[in-house]
Amino acid sequence: MPSFQQIKLLEVSPDLVRDHHWKNQRLGKLVEEFIIHDLQQADGISWVTESLQIQAKKRTLGELDALYYDHGVPIHLEIAYKFYLYDTLNIPADPLAYWIGPNRKDTLLLKLDKIRQRQLPLLHHPNTRHFLKPYGLAAGDIVQKLCFRGQLFLPYRNQNLDVSPLNPDCVFGFHLPFREFAELEALEFYLPEKLDWLITPHPRVEWISYRRAAALIRLEIEEERSPMAWVKSADGSLGKCFVTFW
Repeated sequence: MPSFQQIKLLEVSPDLVRDHHWKNQRLGKLVEEFIIHDLQQADGISWVTESLQIQAKKRTLGELDALYYDHGVPIHLEIAYKFYLYDTLNIPADPLAYWIGPNRKDTLLLKLDKIRQRQLPLLHHPNTRHFLKPYGLAAGDIVQKLCFRGQLFLPYRNQNLDVSPLNPDCVFGFHLPFREFAELEALEFYLPEKLDWLITPHPRVEWISYRRAAALIRLEIEEERSPMAWVKSADGSLGKCFVTFW
């Protein structure tokens, strides 16, 4: 995959998530709003538009996440924020193939392929010319950039794995299957809503016991969903994990 300059993502705080009137209630679109909000505050940025849908005969081909000028240079930015767990069920040859979504419906390799094969080439699709014209833009003049951020979670029993070529700073916690959840019996828990998955754990929440958490998590597991949990140890230290149905 070609190399693209990364855009710095703002640090997500509980106040930012809850106190601002964000439009979107889907996690992926909410992250786009965060990044766009951050960019619009930066020096040298002149905003054009976001979520520009490209259509052909009333069929949507896709959308361009953001168009703006950076110190006079037109930019097309594609945005992605993902949660990936190190797969413990398969042993692939490609180190990037280990990273899979919590519900096993998404992988890092598939996302990278989608960006390379579909999202970035959309700028140069013949139909896109018509949608760029009202903004005085031409695809050949636009620089493409990618903002791909995420959180990685390592197996509970092997949290010292080398995650290269990915950034080790993206490791935010661990994961373990529900059948082994009893190993966390000594901890307290908080089960965040999905929109709060971005947030770094903090103590200002209503913590629940292992027994209560297990009952709530079991309901998710029975639906083949892998919920996120915040964990608090006896010394007050906080962490983040996924409890998987697999």
